[in-house]
Amino acid sequence: MGRAFEVRKSAILKTAAAKAKVYSKYGKEIYMEAKNGEPNPEMNAGLKRIIERARQDQVPRDVIERAIEKAKGGAGEDYHAVRYEGFGPGGSSFIVECLTDNDNRTIGEVRNAFTKSNSKLGVAGSVMHGYDHVGVLGFDYTDEEEILEILFDKEVELQEIEVEEGSMSVLVEIADLYKAKEAIEEALGDIKFEVCELTYIPHDTVTLSTDDDKKMFEKLTSMLDECEDVQDVYHNIV
Repeated sequence: MGRAFEVRKSAILKTAAAKAKVYSKYGKEIYMEAKNGEPNPEMNAGLKRIIERARQDQVPRDVIERAIEKAKGGAGEDYHAVRYEGFGPGGSSFIVECLTDNDNRTIGEVRNAFTKSNSKLGVAGSVMHGYDHVGVLGFDYTDEEEILEILFDKEVELQEIEVEEGSMSVLVEIADLYKAKEAIEEALGDIKFEVCELTYIPHDTVTLSTDDDKKMFEKLTSMLDECEDVQDVYHNIV
């Protein structure tokens, strides 16, 4: 399997987490985007795109509307994004993205997850150099030449296209993700995107070979998932 397929599979698995965690994740993102900009999605492209992703992940309308109404009120939490990098079992690496209103609480919980799984939290930049930050679109389609032409005409910075078992993964520069999505929708009409997100793709992958490493991996990812401030976790384990 190609690396784009692994990214698509990972993205799909992420949305299979507990519903409460998914709702909390999108609630924070919607609230922050609405509070920092225009709370009307028709006048705020960033907010509109987050709402589209939330609906794709089956977030209920009332969760979305509550986050927007909370932002309109002007009060509430003041979230900001933080990113942590670390080293997991078997020579693996991790990128942990969070939204928080309390840096001390968040780094304490993330560090605790690494420490208790025999892993190590790194410094900024210690892991990022081993990943590409890209936009990924995943959808059912097989005509690679047609997609190439569509994206070329719209001057999308394309990195890679891969077709696997009737599904296509399109990797683009992060700034061009929604430009690419809109170009494909405009040209092909009713396309359902299984994946539409910014992600990190590792240059190299590792496979855990011992039961202890596998156990520590499960413990680390489970503890990170339980951290309220953690939004997304990326790693190079396959």
